[in-house]
Amino acid sequence: MGFVTRLQHTSVPMPADGAERARDFYGGALAMTEKTPPSSLSNIVWFEAGPNGDEVHCFVDFEFEAIGNQQHLCLQVNDLEALRAQLTERGVPIEETIPITNRPRFFVRDPFENLIELVQITGDYD
Repeated sequence: MGFVTRLQHTSVPMPADGAERARDFYGGALAMTEKTPPSSLSNIVWFEAGPNGDEVHCFVDFEFEAIGNQQHLCLQVNDLEALRAQLTERGVPIEETIPITNRPRFFVRDPFENLIELVQITGDYD
């Protein structure tokens, strides 16, 4: 039996002045609910990523530099096309990618150039 039961959270870096942009993108564009982080932590903004307690933590990296590579986080969504429309309406560029059977998906970048894959699971992939 393995020890890992789920991915509890992922952390993404942001510059020191990024908290409001994080709130606008994750809370606004992606409609994620902001959570209050533990009082012992500062320079961090937390968001709920679904009903299972998964979280995205945006933390201040004082040496932040957007690297724009293929390292990314992936968020499963329940209506990819509705989210695509919302993001397009807000001016968030959509990056198309290689299709996977029963996994419609695309990429976006947060305000700090972190790459985010958005996917809807519609069945088993081949």
